[in-house]
Amino acid sequence: MKGFEVIKAGVFTLIEDIGRVSFMHLGVTSSGYLDEYAALKAHKLLDNNSSLNLLEIAFAGLKLKATADTIISITGARCEFKINGFEKNIWQTYNIKKDDILEIKKILSGQRVYLAVKDGFNVKQELGSSSVTIKEKLGGLSGTQLKNNDFLPFNEYKHYIPKRLKKEYIPSYDSILTLRVILSYQDDSFSKKEKDKFFNSVYTITPDFNRMACKLSGEKIESCLDGIVSEGIAFGAIQIPKDGQPIILLKERQTIGGYPKIGSVLSIDCFKLAQMKPGQKIKFRQIDITEAQAKLKKFYSSFC
Repeated sequence: MKGFEVIKAGVFTLIEDIGRVSFMHLGVTSSGYLDEYAALKAHKLLDNNSSLNLLEIAFAGLKLKATADTIISITGARCEFKINGFEKNIWQTYNIKKDDILEIKKILSGQRVYLAVKDGFNVKQELGSSSVTIKEKLGGLSGTQLKNNDFLPFNEYKHYIPKRLKKEYIPSYDSILTLRVILSYQDDSFSKKEKDKFFNSVYTITPDFNRMACKLSGEKIESCLDGIVSEGIAFGAIQIPKDGQPIILLKERQTIGGYPKIGSVLSIDCFKLAQMKPGQKIKFRQIDITEAQAKLKKFYSSFC
């Protein structure tokens, strides 16, 4: 068979693609690449369709062996990446030959590394996606993260043109991140004092940070609402639970929730949040819907 033998799966390596759409009414979350910028750049370097799958590697320790020739790209968190024991740069493509060994060692800056293969991995789709959603046991090879001795099939590919991303397009993962926020239709349940407090505070990312959500610690924010009837939740929505500590909902969020929402983080800023770690700092800045739409249009046009 042609593909990668998984010698070591690492702690938390997932198969992800653009995610599932139109199933939230059934209680199925969207899932998908947590850092879309890094994932889509990995595909663009390979001239892949942006909807294809790749590996999202959240911790060090991945080790793969190729059983056929292919091309890969690697983006995302700065890490010790090696081919046959030789350290390589990321944010570029590599020609992989049969029997080559690929390793992701220590992650130095950021949180998630993305490894794409030409034309994606040959993994079946469930509900239109091969993205792994562990709580629903959907996607990937068996509805869970990679395991030692798994096999990742791909189509052999021999025509190699080296590519790398220009330095000015490679993000740096700073210790303080400012997230742009569009106020929600429930913002009138927060007084001006509470909103001013929210936008003028610095929050700390807690260890309660995963693909579902990021809980923050800092100034307590209060709503005049004791709760709301459970309703659909958007990617990036900022819930304010009874303890007043903001929770940012991400790709594997629950599909409905009953906490008031002060606003929603611009989705492209959530991609930056995906590369942050517990203990790092978050600030918020308000933007209006017109600015948000312009930022989104500019972002996605760069991948066309």
